[in-house]
This record gives sequence, C-alpha cells and structure tokens, in this order.
Amino acid sequence: MNEIILQNLLSPVVLFFVLGIIAAIFKSDLKIPSGLSEGLSIYLLIAIGIKGGIELSHYSIQSVYLPILGALFLGVAIPIITLFIMKIIKMDLKNSIGLAATYGSISIVTYGAAIAFLDKTGTSYEGFMNALVVLMESPAIFVSLILLKVVERNKEYPILSSQSIGFIPASANLIDKEVLRESIFGKSILLLVGSLLIGWLLGESAVPMVKPLFIDLYSSVLILFLLNMGLIAGQRIPEVKKHGMKLLLFGLFSPLLFGTLGVVTGSLVGLSLGGITLMGVLAGSASYIAAPAALKTSVPEANPSIYLGLALGITFPFNLIIGIPVYYELAKWIQ
Repeated sequence: MNEIILQNLLSPVVLFFVLGIIAAIFKSDLKIPSGLSEGLSIYLLIAIGIKGGIELSHYSIQSVYLPILGALFLGVAIPIITLFIMKIIKMDLKNSIGLAATYGSISIVTYGAAIAFLDKTGTSYEGFMNALVVLMESPAIFVSLILLKVVERNKEYPILSSQSIGFIPASANLIDKEVLRESIFGKSILLLVGSLLIGWLLGESAVPMVKPLFIDLYSSVLILFLLNMGLIAGQRIPEVKKHGMKLLLFGLFSPLLFGTLGVVTGSLVGLSLGGITLMGVLAGSASYIAAPAALKTSVPEANPSIYLGLALGITFPFNLIIGIPVYYELAKWIQ
C-alpha cells in the first residue's frame, strides 16, 4: 500500500500542481497565456467525455442501468449535501458551488489506486465500473451549476427551513427554461456530456481518430493544466485562511461520509464486493481534473486554492492512506 501512496503522491500531475503553487508563492514571472488556459480546459472536458462514452458503448443498457441510476443518485445527492455543509460553515456561494462540484465529481487517480488495491487482495469487480468513472464526473458538475443558477435567480441560499423543499428554496423554479438552458448548454456541461454521447454512439469506430490527440496525449496535457491550476491556487492561498480549520475538517470527514453513502448505494444496486468498494471510492473521492476544468470556465470566481487545495492536499492523500481500506472493510461488512 505504501508503494501505491508514493506512486500517486509523487506522480507528475501532482508535482506540477505543487510547482505551480511554489511559483506563485515566490512571485515567479511564470504565466500560462489565458487563451492556452481556456484551450486546456476544453481539451480535458472533451477527452474525459469521449473516453467514457467509448467505454460505455461496450455494455448493454440493461446490464448497467441500476449501477448507472446509483451513480446518478450520488452525483445529485453529494453536491446538495456539500452545499448544506457549506451553509453551516458560512462559506460564500461561489466557493460552495466549487466544493459541491469538486466533491460530487470523482478522482480518476484515486480510482486507479483502488483498482491496484483490489488486485492485490484478489478481489474481482464489474468491468463496467470503468465506464461509471466518467459517468460520475458529469452529474455533480451539472447539478452544482444548476443550483448556482437557481440560487442566483431566487436570491436565496439553499438550506433546510420551513420555507424550503429539501435543500432548495420553495420559491425556486427548477424547471425554469432559462436556468436549464444556461446549465445544459454552458460550455462545460455541453462539452462533457456531448463528448460522452458521441463516444457512446460511435464506440470503437471513433478510436483511430481520437486516440492520437485525446488518449495518447491526455496525461501530458493534464500536466500543463495542473501547472496552471497550481499558479492560480498559489495566488489565492491567503483567501483560504479565514476558513482554515473548518475546511480541513471537511476535507478529512466528508470522504468518509460520502464514501459510506457510495458503499450503501453500491450494495443496493447489486454490485459485487469489489464493485461496492469502487462505488465507495468514487463517492468518497474529489475531482481535480473535470470539475476544476468546468469551474474555471463556468464559475471563475470560485477560488482554486479552496476546491483544488482540499481535493489534492487533504482528501486525495487521505483516501490513498485511509479511505480505500476503510471503504473495502465497509463493503465487506455491508455484504
């Protein structure tokens, strides 16, 4: 397990993120041009979507519809729970949305570490879990952006009260056409979901055309993206201090809360021990790729030092060291 932890913490993507933070702290003249920065975000959203669509095309809907429903449930529930927690700790709306999207989405690297863990323990899992990885990246981002539009339009922060329905103000019109249009056709969701659908429709026939750019170069482009996110995060580190301890506690305890919810959901949709564990890992992880790429274009006011700092600095190592074995033991117990 120590090997897995070191391998992931010392991966190029994480180290380049740290390099960006160091450059910002010491006021280096290193800068990523704004046009290139936008291009990197667009590239990642397309690459993530199309790879997931191609993977999903290998399975019939009948064989995966229950796990898909479970994944969609987690993608809706986790952002709402996160917003409620953020309300309690008095986080502003834009940064709350940033955390809701980040923690509702998933970490592919954490998932990879969980696969290695299961392989070491000789635990099998469903092959379609790889498709659910990408499927779980989109719903939380979509739900978070829709909540942002609803709250901004109704001038009311989501919280449970006698005037609320669930976590959403009773005055909010969730089926407002303009809210839906802005959320669905905003470039982040449009690219992520649209690419996933294209990959799903074309399947393996798309591979020869998309492989050279969107698959082979993916890891290298990700390094540039996280270097840029490190620069942005480093410039805004002072803003994190006012929420310091509360955010630290959230980064430590939310993976266990959401991971447990994922384990229970995986059990209810009929997954195996390995599948339940992976559902817990996905629910308990936080995105530092898809969500930041979407947030950078859709909610630029959200502070990357907060959502990326927590996801990479707290939740990511926590899951590698503690979370994955805990979700595995929970899955064994619930079975």
